[in-house]
Amino acid sequence: MSARKQAVLDAIDAANRQDPTIEDGQPAALLYGQRMSAELDRLFPDASDPLQIAARGQHVERWKLARSEYPEGRTGYLTWRKAQAEHHAEIVMGLMEQAGYSKDEAESAGRMLRKQGIKRDDEVQALEDVICFVFLKWYFAPFAEKHSAEKIQRIVEKTARKMSGDGRARVLSEFNLPEHLAAAFQV
Repeated sequence: MSARKQAVLDAIDAANRQDPTIEDGQPAALLYGQRMSAELDRLFPDASDPLQIAARGQHVERWKLARSEYPEGRTGYLTWRKAQAEHHAEIVMGLMEQAGYSKDEAESAGRMLRKQGIKRDDEVQALEDVICFVFLKWYFAPFAEKHSAEKIQRIVEKTARKMSGDGRARVLSEFNLPEHLAAAFQV
């Protein structure tokens, strides 16, 4: 691993160690970043530096923009998510430039984090597939316990729509989903 990439990943991890939310004995954002990197390595072992950095920085300092500071409902949620994406992109891009990455390389990671080009840009789509796998692997079951079957069905359908055809096929081969949920991933 190059020194500059290691410097950026270390800086992201240092920021995420400050997350006050603890999950499995670790700051939640730090754990999420580690899970994102592991899943990216598994799914896309030849990922570019900007994609590897974007994956690790997907939730950098996420706790600093509290959902409760935005209006209730879908519009408030979408506004919060857009603000989060901008926040993550700004932090990651700054760290990349400080470590010696070019403005173009930093902007590439920023586009991924802002999801600009999903379904059109292979790296943006790869990041989205990784996000969906991490959600399904580590966060879906606890999420499902708290919500109605109808809401779970909608979330699974939205998740599947965001994924590439290859990603959906892998979900079907790697997860033992109930038939009504698996149908959303049919390619």
